[in-house]
Formats: sequence, C-alpha cells, structure tokens
Amino acid sequence: MTTDNHQTDAFFAEYIERFLSGNKAGRCLNDDLSDSGVGLMPLIDHCAIRTLDVNSRVEDLLCLGFSQDQTLGTLEFDSWWAKVYRKPGYPSLFVDQAFEGKRGEPSLIPGWVQAHGDQCFHHIAVLVEDIEYAIGRMKARDIEFAGQIVGAPNTDLRQIFTRPEIKDAYTVLELIERHNGYQGFLPPQADGLMESSRL
Repeated sequence: MTTDNHQTDAFFAEYIERFLSGNKAGRCLNDDLSDSGVGLMPLIDHCAIRTLDVNSRVEDLLCLGFSQDQTLGTLEFDSWWAKVYRKPGYPSLFVDQAFEGKRGEPSLIPGWVQAHGDQCFHHIAVLVEDIEYAIGRMKARDIEFAGQIVGAPNTDLRQIFTRPEIKDAYTVLELIERHNGYQGFLPPQADGLMESSRL
C-alpha cells in the first residue's frame, strides 16, 4: 500500500466517523453491517462535499491520488455545478458548488457551507439492490425520507435522501440503486435530489 493509500484510508475513516456522529440513518446502517462483519465502507457508492470553490477544495484530494472523471466532465444544474473525482478502490467523490452571481443565488450550497464548512461530507450514498425494500426496512427503524424516489423503476439511476436531522441539519444519507452498469450522475435527478433536502 502506498503512502497515498494510507492517507486516503485515513481521510475516509475521519470523514465517515464525522458523518456518522451526526446521522442516525447512517449509524443504524453501519451498526447492522458491522454486526454482520461487512461494514459500511464496501457499500459506499459516492460521498459528496459541498464547497464554495471546487478547484481549491480538491487540491488535497488530488494529492491523495484522486483525479477528475473526464468522461463526466463538469456537471451543470440550475443553480450549481459539480465535478466527480475517482481513485481505484475508493468511493467516488462528488464535489459541488453554486454558480457565481445571480445564477447561483437560489442554491442551497453556500448557506450549508457557511454553517458546516467544506471539510466534511454533506452526504454518503449507499448502493442498494432494491430501493423500495431498503426504504421500508429503514422506515421500520424510524428513519424518515425527504421527498420521493428520484428516477423511475428499472432506469439507470434511482436515488432518495433521508430527511436532514433537524437538530443538526448537517448530514443526509442517500440510498442509490444503479442498473445497466451506469456509473454517472443524471443532472435532472441530481437537481431534484438537491431540492429534496431543503429544510
């Protein structure tokens, strides 16, 4: 294992621990997976970092060996944009910010970053086989969800956020169901998912 991988392992351990300290849904899932000997890390699809400046924020990620997914390029939404960074063997990092000026004014991102900074995950997305079943199991444990599933059954990508925890309003867990080998992020879906977390 290279030094970069040791540092990458430490990065994920620290950020996941910080995320779990403020997210009941994540803790429930982590506890169940740890009890079965699997753990949360192997099931993480991607982690999202909100920032005011993507290019500055990713400097330390590049030092860890992540590189921008050039196939996806820059993902543009109504009031915000994102880039995806990947490193083999690790979850993808989805790093987003609001557009400058008037176009970015409606975005939730600047307010969130001002409250929580950009040295933590906004959300962790966990890959599930059957999103409706996963929602049902989590609802049975008093986990609430924000909005409806974004994405129709049997399509490439289906997603839902848990409701932000009011006491902290800092983290949400995302359930994500992927089909047909799709590894991207669909702009209309991501925008709808973003809006579902508006308190």
